[in-house]
Amino acid sequence: MTTDASEDWKQWHEHRIDTVSAPYGPPALTGTHWLEDYPDGRLPDIPGRWTAEEAGVVLAAGPEDGLSVDGELLTGEVRLTADVGPAAGARVAAVERRFVVLVREGEWGVRDFDPAAPARTAFKGIEATPYDPRWSVPGHFTPYGERRTVRVENADGRTRGLELGGILAFTLDGADLTLQVSVQSDGSLWAVFADTTSGDSSYRFRFLRPGAPDAEGRTTVDFNRALLPPCAFADHFVCPLPPPGNTLGVAVAAGERTLS
Repeated sequence: MTTDASEDWKQWHEHRIDTVSAPYGPPALTGTHWLEDYPDGRLPDIPGRWTAEEAGVVLAAGPEDGLSVDGELLTGEVRLTADVGPAAGARVAAVERRFVVLVREGEWGVRDFDPAAPARTAFKGIEATPYDPRWSVPGHFTPYGERRTVRVENADGRTRGLELGGILAFTLDGADLTLQVSVQSDGSLWAVFADTTSGDSSYRFRFLRPGAPDAEGRTTVDFNRALLPPCAFADHFVCPLPPPGNTLGVAVAAGERTLS
């Protein structure tokens, strides 16, 4: 079983490297621009005029701007909502660049992904600890009576809401621990956590994505698959920092640790 688990981890790690190093992976992000900061609609080094409305973004451009929407040259105006899915599928493009429309708490923004970004060309890999079965332990999820939202600092220095769905309890190296976790649309869990290695031998915080709990609340807490957050690859992401109680008093020397 350990051999199979180790091989599965290797495949997971290789797929992760491929995903991150792809043309529109996290290191390709060169900027996140909030439209309220640019009342004239002109974003730094991005053609066109971008204006926020309550329900989305209005983009105006001429042939000289070289912007395409859904593969067609834009001449005039188009109304855009938030992009879903990977950056490679963003509706707005300029040659190889992709402009992703996003919204956070009613605030509209545009992200600029460029395959030629310095961070992407400099990317060499992710330092990760090889699989060790002791870092994969049983966990139990207890949902809150109702979902809670806490305000946490984000990587860009702003404070935003983080929705939490319950408590994940587990035992690691003899210590009984808990994490506040969010519940994703597919039922899986998501935690933002730090530990005593954070900011030292590991990035300052990491993500964990346990599978959906069963009917009894049982799941597996596998720190072998701890993830670096997107902001570890580019400074322009707005990752949430760990919520209260999610800084573990143990050394989690497992999973993705830092960039190579």
